[in-house]
Amino acid sequence: MARREMVKRLVRRVHREAERVGHEVSIMHVCGSHERTIVEHGLRSLLPEGVRLVCGPGCPVCVTTAGELSAAIEAAEDGMVVCAFGDVYRVPTPRGSLSSCEGDVRVVQSARQAERVAESEDRDVLYLAVGFETTAPTTAAVLLDDPPSNLYVLSAHRLIPPVMEWLLERGECRIDAFICPGHVSTIIGERPYEPIAERTPCVIAGFEPEDVLIAVLAALKMIRRGRTGLVNEYTRAVRPEGNRTARELMERAFEPEDRPWRGFPTIPGSALALREEVADHDAREAGIEPDFSVGAHEGCICDRILRGLASPEDCPLFGRKCTPTNPVGPCMVSEEGPCFIRYRFGGGT
Repeated sequence: MARREMVKRLVRRVHREAERVGHEVSIMHVCGSHERTIVEHGLRSLLPEGVRLVCGPGCPVCVTTAGELSAAIEAAEDGMVVCAFGDVYRVPTPRGSLSSCEGDVRVVQSARQAERVAESEDRDVLYLAVGFETTAPTTAAVLLDDPPSNLYVLSAHRLIPPVMEWLLERGECRIDAFICPGHVSTIIGERPYEPIAERTPCVIAGFEPEDVLIAVLAALKMIRRGRTGLVNEYTRAVRPEGNRTARELMERAFEPEDRPWRGFPTIPGSALALREEVADHDAREAGIEPDFSVGAHEGCICDRILRGLASPEDCPLFGRKCTPTNPVGPCMVSEEGPCFIRYRFGGGT
């Protein structure tokens, strides 16, 4: 009962603050876990009409390009053992999916598991490394720990702050404030958001319904006062400096690289490439080079959903031709994908 009363009080405060703002507000989050909390708990229905919570590119599987996935599929069909996360396994591409290809593809839960596969194999092993700053340190730890010579890494790791800056600069979608991802923030801390927070309010938030409502309230207060800046509402997990050990591992193993995202053009410094120190394990050394010109299903609008320009229900395929058992786009495959979340918790057709 105490928790219910707390939520009711937060909702009332959000409504009062929205009235004081006096105009429509669009707040974007960039985290699949935030979208799940919002949809599963019906938070959008509790907000005033003039306050929109927009889902951005917060799912790492969803933003992995068809070219990177196709390169892994080709490697498997050419005889390599390919290790990948379960969420990536069923993502469709024009070449099929890892689950449907003829090669040896194994689902792993970590880079360490991929390393153990390489230790037990005489063949070359490719690890498709997908994820934001949350999983990149685990890949870096393996690369820096003298892995087997037959282990290669296709780094599809992406960085969140550069895509947030791109979204602001492009101006396709109205963004009055950002809710920053809690998991990523535990690694990178507060500083990487500072250039963004100079232009628009940013709030680091956790994943309980109360966390999201508190973040919305904090954003509305800054908007009403005409202020920018960063508020850390997730201090129980996020320190200003982040996780120094994890950051040092990433900095030693990776360097930023300009690269496209699914639904996005090339974004400067938004991906992680292997540094020279660990280049012997780069997938490029094994002749694996993604073709970023590979497209997606013609009717799929995952690109627009990831840029905050559409919602899953806007897609004519959603819940009809595209379902979790028969996905057309990546947003319906991953458990952090907005289409999967909306189908599971928001009433798929």
